[in-house]
Amino acid sequence: MRTAIVTGANTGIGLPTAQALAAQGLRVVLATRSRDKGLAAAEAIRSAVPGADVEQRTLDLADLASVHSFAEDVGTVDVLVNNAGVGMIAPQTTRDGFELQFGVNHLGHYALTGLLLPVLLKSQGARVVTVASDAHKSGRLDFDDLPLNKGYAKMSSYGRSKLCNMLFAAELDRRARRAGLDLVSVATHPGATATDIFKMGRLQWVAGLLLKSPEKGALSSIHAATSPSVRGGEYIGPKLQRLTPSAAARSQELATRLWDVSEQLTGVRYEQIAER
Repeated sequence: MRTAIVTGANTGIGLPTAQALAAQGLRVVLATRSRDKGLAAAEAIRSAVPGADVEQRTLDLADLASVHSFAEDVGTVDVLVNNAGVGMIAPQTTRDGFELQFGVNHLGHYALTGLLLPVLLKSQGARVVTVASDAHKSGRLDFDDLPLNKGYAKMSSYGRSKLCNMLFAAELDRRARRAGLDLVSVATHPGATATDIFKMGRLQWVAGLLLKSPEKGALSSIHAATSPSVRGGEYIGPKLQRLTPSAAARSQELATRLWDVSEQLTGVRYEQIAER
């Protein structure tokens, strides 16, 4: 039985993604920050999918110690869905002092994927799916101001984190291919979806009227995680089509620099695909 790990699997598009993978016969690990919410999600999946093999495990992507602890106990994984994220929040930092959207959406997943890489590479046809967004097209990376001391804005910070997701997914695929490894890395765009990110204040009304359901938003992630037609380096949209990333997201220079900075900030080195 193949095993999938879905981060943020108790809410948003993470829950229907996890449920769909369980329905397809995968063993699914729900990596959730809240144990109670994760256990409730696991029970909901079991009710919807009789016989589903699901397990909750606690993971806080805003705390690198939690990421390390989670990864240490993973014995097998074939599919990693980097789904969890925060967005449009007031200025905050992670436990390790990183701007929160950058720290959770990118650095936490960078560290998690790197720590799980030795286990992923034991699998035939391993996949890493990173949930990005077309919001990446508004993202800008200033490596001299990663804390955003020059000015913080909710949307621009979110766009930056999604640009990082795009660059990470593409660079992981390039490095894996150069190393001749059996690993596919793809990015996805769920489309404008009514998740917790949008359910705040006045945006809650907009979310209810204009945005698609989490079940529909999850389709690109489910496709990316399971379809035999998926190829490494693709950016898959809500209609399961191949999208074109922004020029910045296609920049090899940006991707390489972000990778190096991420390694320095997290202390996680991808030894199997390191460029020496």
